[in-house]
Amino acid sequence: MGVLDGGRIELRHLRAFEAVARLQSFTHAAAELAITQPALSRTIQQLEDALGVTLLDRSSRHVEMTRAGRTFFGHVERVLAELERGVAALRREASIRLGFSWLLPDPWAQDTVARFEHDTKTTVSLVRTDDALSAVQQGKVDVAVVRGQVTATALRVVHLFDETRVAVCSVHSRLAERSELDWAEVPRWPLVVNVASGTTGPWSWPPGAGPKTVVETSNFDEWIESVAADRGIGVIPDVAIRRNIHPGVRFITLRGAPQSAVALAFLPRARNAQLRRFVAAAVASAAAEST
Repeated sequence: MGVLDGGRIELRHLRAFEAVARLQSFTHAAAELAITQPALSRTIQQLEDALGVTLLDRSSRHVEMTRAGRTFFGHVERVLAELERGVAALRREASIRLGFSWLLPDPWAQDTVARFEHDTKTTVSLVRTDDALSAVQQGKVDVAVVRGQVTATALRVVHLFDETRVAVCSVHSRLAERSELDWAEVPRWPLVVNVASGTTGPWSWPPGAGPKTVVETSNFDEWIESVAADRGIGVIPDVAIRRNIHPGVRFITLRGAPQSAVALAFLPRARNAQLRRFVAAAVASAAAEST
């Protein structure tokens, strides 16, 4: 922050002095600051050398401030308090834009957002977008929840967990009375595919083994309405069962279906400390839920 008598006074010097003066103990202050006591003593000595005065009287049983120390302490308290207010104000204004194309995984998404906002005081703005990957690449969101195989090499992709797939059909479909469906049976039916963000399509089977008829849609709303209209069946992660997505569809357990990957995608060169903290929190939440 400034240069006095050839010595540079940094924020760490002020924090060290404030802690020792407030706690009247190098031992307790070192523990609070998570540094060693010798390192703390060196920091205080650097500050005193830069100021050219003795701030702390170490001769008594408890560390006490000198007259100069008491004068300086008042200023340091105000500086640190003002800095904290500035940081808090920026955090209140800051936000992480989290993109998603349809239902967020539960309870992972809700737990992650709530814990991150509580710990960082940074708001997570939820942004619904038909193409989450493009939204990240275009800077419309900071990070996106993506499902299935991601081939965008310009993005960094962090795997979180896998979701179980289920089949979904119209209440008017001949399949509506079925309780189970084998994965190998799915290609026998017209398949409704969300080409923008769907996790299941002709690519989900070996060449020549996929469905003969494919009904393409460009977003989740078109996809679910097409299934409800009995234009074909769909395959979707089982989070949809818990969210009552449409009264006109039925869910059917899929035997032998491969799971669907869930990941976070973001620009690899993003210089955003809060984004890195969000990704870390998301990974930690996913790990906690898997245990």
